Amino acid sequence: MNEHPNLALVNKFFKAYSSNSIDELQDIFHADVKWHIPGRHPLSGIKNGVGEIVEYLNQLGNFNFRAEGVVLGVSYDYVIDCHKNWSEIENIENLNNLSCLLWKFEGGKIKEVFNFPQDQHAVDSFFNKNFKDK
Repeated sequence: MNEHPNLALVNKFFKAYSSNSIDELQDIFHADVKWHIPGRHPLSGIKNGVGEIVEYLNQLGNFNFRAEGVVLGVSYDYVIDCHKNWSEIENIENLNNLSCLLWKFEGGKIKEVFNFPQDQHAVDSFFNKNFKDK
């Protein structure tokens, strides 16, 4: 059975993200891509374009975030990706949470991503307490 093209694109994103391959991200994101980060913390808000998304992902990298997939669902225009995510930094109270990402596709590219954390208050508290570039 072939992998659905939307799942293939999400998997390509994760591969490019883990290898910090910005050029590949340019190829998979729509020119008008938006990434929605909920909450009230320094990283929340809408990230517009590949540059802002890369900056956001690099900031997450400072916290040594890890993820483990729980479930994926796919349709013609969307993928839902639910996963466990956690940070691994010494001498702080790390974040350990579930999140779901809703990926929207247009023209064979990722057009929009919506983040839904299990516990928004825990996410807000973690970043407000530990983000150094406030």
